Amino acid sequence: MPEVLKAPLVVEFPFTRSLGPVQSAFLTGLRERVVLGVRTGDGRVLVPPVEYDPVSSEELSELVEVAATGTVTTWAWNHEPRRGQPLDRPFAWVLVRLDGADTGLLHALDAPGGPDSVHTGMRVRVRWAAERSGGITDIACFEPSEPSEQYEPVVGKTFEPAGHDGRFENPVTGIVAPARLDYTYSPGRAQTAYIHALAERRVVGERCPSCRKVYVPPRGACPTCGVATAERVEVGPRGTVTTYCIVNIKARNLDIEVPYVYAHIALDGADLALHGRIGGIPYDQVRMGLRVEPVWSDGGGHPDHYRPTGEPDADYETYKELL
Repeated sequence: MPEVLKAPLVVEFPFTRSLGPVQSAFLTGLRERVVLGVRTGDGRVLVPPVEYDPVSSEELSELVEVAATGTVTTWAWNHEPRRGQPLDRPFAWVLVRLDGADTGLLHALDAPGGPDSVHTGMRVRVRWAAERSGGITDIACFEPSEPSEQYEPVVGKTFEPAGHDGRFENPVTGIVAPARLDYTYSPGRAQTAYIHALAERRVVGERCPSCRKVYVPPRGACPTCGVATAERVEVGPRGTVTTYCIVNIKARNLDIEVPYVYAHIALDGADLALHGRIGGIPYDQVRMGLRVEPVWSDGGGHPDHYRPTGEPDADYETYKELL
């Protein structure tokens, strides 16, 4: 049996969202070195603020300013910071209940003394970023507070949040948050065999020993019966279009002119339709029942697209169960 494949995989995209009045005020406030929370109907102050009460679902809009100092309520040590995290050296992830707030704010704590210097109940303060643009990263991190700021646990003083109208010049109305996931993907035994067969311009599925259906691509188990599959069956290469859609929005990193058709294709001998692009025919002439065959990419590896075979369309009764 060939070695199971594995490869590094990165999923990355920018996530763009608009902001309502509460989130806009919060992020704009950070830009101006002001920390805002929102007061609920029962008097609690939530930081970071939300637009709806998580208990009553009541809409929230009463903004208040809290302190830039607070108390660590829980923490975890990060031995190996990853790319894009707040600090490039070991640090603690902490939940900090800022003075005047009733909830914790998650952020990094710069603790040069290591994990032994961090404890629940320690007093900390915000370290502001030198350049701020209206995002949570305007708080560069937390740091241990100065002795003069240790008053709360010693003498029991409390901080009263002050009302704030949330008005700032040039408010932040939207943010772009980069999302990225790095991991190692392994297709497993069944799909490893499937990928090796594609390199030889063959399509191989697996048959369920119970229901006798052939699944392509194989998953190593029957999705209907839940039993393991091992019997390999070569299918296709021709197939039938079962359903399709017309794509009118061009993908940033895909060199295909729109409009084009993406379809579910039931390969001959398979009991599950796979998807592929349809080419060699005007997009408005693609139809259910169209008989197609693969056009392989340069060097094999996978079909680049499927094109009409010239055969008569398949009868609906032959593929209706695969819709």
